[in-house]
Amino acid sequence: MPPQSILRGQLLAATVAFGLCTGLSATPALADQEPCIGNSAAVTGPAAFSGLAIKLGAEIAIEEINAAGGVLGKKLRLIQYDDAGAPPRGVDNTRRIALADKCIAVLGGFHSTVALAQVDPVHEIGIPYMGVWAANTKAIENGRDPNFMFRVSAKDKWVARFLVDEALKVSKTGKVAFFYENTGWGNGALPDVKAALAAKGKELAAAETFNWNDQDMSPQVIRARDAGADVVMVWSLDREANQILRSMDKAGWKPPIIGAWGISGNLGELAGPLANGVRVMQTYSFLTPQSDTGKKLLAAIEAKTGVKDPKDIKAPSGIANSYDAVYVLADAIKIAGSYDWKKVQQALYQVSRDGLVAPYKPAFDKADPERQDAILPQYYLLTVWHDGKLIPLKGSPYDK
Repeated sequence: MPPQSILRGQLLAATVAFGLCTGLSATPALADQEPCIGNSAAVTGPAAFSGLAIKLGAEIAIEEINAAGGVLGKKLRLIQYDDAGAPPRGVDNTRRIALADKCIAVLGGFHSTVALAQVDPVHEIGIPYMGVWAANTKAIENGRDPNFMFRVSAKDKWVARFLVDEALKVSKTGKVAFFYENTGWGNGALPDVKAALAAKGKELAAAETFNWNDQDMSPQVIRARDAGADVVMVWSLDREANQILRSMDKAGWKPPIIGAWGISGNLGELAGPLANGVRVMQTYSFLTPQSDTGKKLLAAIEAKTGVKDPKDIKAPSGIANSYDAVYVLADAIKIAGSYDWKKVQQALYQVSRDGLVAPYKPAFDKADPERQDAILPQYYLLTVWHDGKLIPLKGSPYDK
């Protein structure tokens, strides 16, 4: 990082620290927020597909809103920062978006470890945060009042229930193994999965963890196999899921695999035929019958990227979630009649609209801590890897 960037970050951090130490808010000097939305997401590294998807969805929504006259007479802008999946960079980007760029909100990215790190600066500063991917339960259900963390995405508590239901449908013995990464995301999901199984009168047959960049999962695979598990749930990124599949293949063990959406990026490319049949939870697919809004978005994606076949669109949930999130934020600004952070935060509870992913009626419920999340679990769907593409499970060769 250039010296001037380091100095700038230090000055921004000092601004927040001074306000906290003196008992003053960091926001009075920033009374007039700008009509911009800042996104901190991974646009480099192995999860770069996620940040690019979020950026694409947000850009298209902003272009549509601006073509219709903007918000409160102003044109919106998207400011993109790269956090590369690193929590310290996510924290720095949050402060920069709020205190230097003076944007109206922060869009969250792919990594739950980053989202968890953003909880403190978001509330220290008092800027609305809108998660569009990271699903860790406690990033949003964080006990803060008022709570400035909102999400138009999935939530692991609900994802766990959804995937446990699916796992038990394909299991003949009811013995489920859980493979999860040793991060805030994976460790945060473990109690959610255990609770979802307990509600069904079950417990995990095996719980196996691993670190990023682990190359051999044979010990975990053998332990889960020997525990009698006949289905595996996975909380992993594509890179490590590839190693799980290869270790299973080496051990001659091929149980059904059902995963959270960390394996929705390029698992089909990494694992090849080994990925065929791996099921993945999503919030959206461009391969289902499309609404008029979906058709319009598809046309915009083709115009911006040149991608014509919906099967070739990477990370559709990230695109769709960020697209809806920008519209929800725009609605809140209109309701508030202002770009003021606190007024917009309150107005978010009044937003009601038919979105691309789901109806948001209302988007959020102030009286219910679980309803800082806008996409309810009945709108989740199951997809499956087949010949390098992620397609809806319904109607696929694996829909049996």
